[in-house]
Amino acid sequence: VAPWAYACLAAYMFFLILTGFPVNFLTLYVTIEHKKLRTPLNYILLNLAVSDLFMVFGGFTTTMYTSLHGYFVFGRVGCNLEGFFATLGGEMGLWSLVVLAFERWMVVCKPVSNFRFGENHAIMGVAFTWVMACSCAVPPLVGWSRYIPEGMQCSCGVDYYTRVPGVNNESFVVYMFIVHFFIPMFVIFFCYGRLVCTVKEAAAQQQESETTQRAEREVTRMVVIMVIGFLVCWIPYASVAWYIFTHQGSEFGPLFMTLPA
Repeated sequence: VAPWAYACLAAYMFFLILTGFPVNFLTLYVTIEHKKLRTPLNYILLNLAVSDLFMVFGGFTTTMYTSLHGYFVFGRVGCNLEGFFATLGGEMGLWSLVVLAFERWMVVCKPVSNFRFGENHAIMGVAFTWVMACSCAVPPLVGWSRYIPEGMQCSCGVDYYTRVPGVNNESFVVYMFIVHFFIPMFVIFFCYGRLVCTVKEAAAQQQESETTQRAEREVTRMVVIMVIGFLVCWIPYASVAWYIFTHQGSEFGPLFMTLPA
């Protein structure tokens, strides 16, 4: 890999730190300082900010430092820690989007009559994201798959590349794709699809209401942004990871494995 590629990677990580830390820290600070913002529906947004900070400190900062050296300099233990925190942050973000979609569906579409979303439901949603994130990030630490340097060898991730006896990479990768990719994608698409249908039905019943039509446009725009955001963030990485997993033994350049991440 050419030295300029490592410099570009370090610069990109610095950019992510420079933008990601202030935005997410301010989100936490402002919400904690202003009581009116501490509503149950905002709990999952705070959790999303926390997950992004995990990525900033556990992933981006480490990758920036190692890319300046041209390889992962922290050894086996450091690789496990970096892989764990980066995976934990990414999965918390993913499942926060799932819970966010589910909560909006429950509140707007009211599939359960007389349901009132409260603080206990919000706490359960946040706890659920942590459980699901840990169910993905912890197994490689205890023998089900493993964390290894990936791509340009400046960061660590789940081993999609080898079939080493004893670590069961194959079963873990299949588990990850089913439980931590396809199921979240289905839930997000279903919840937001129903949300748009419900709002459109309400708007059709009150065609003269400018407020209702404006709400319909806003909800539709939000859904499009959320779905596109999910696809942009996860489809490239998942596609490349699955391709590498199903074509083991083939030659892959480090840039091919790094760019989607």
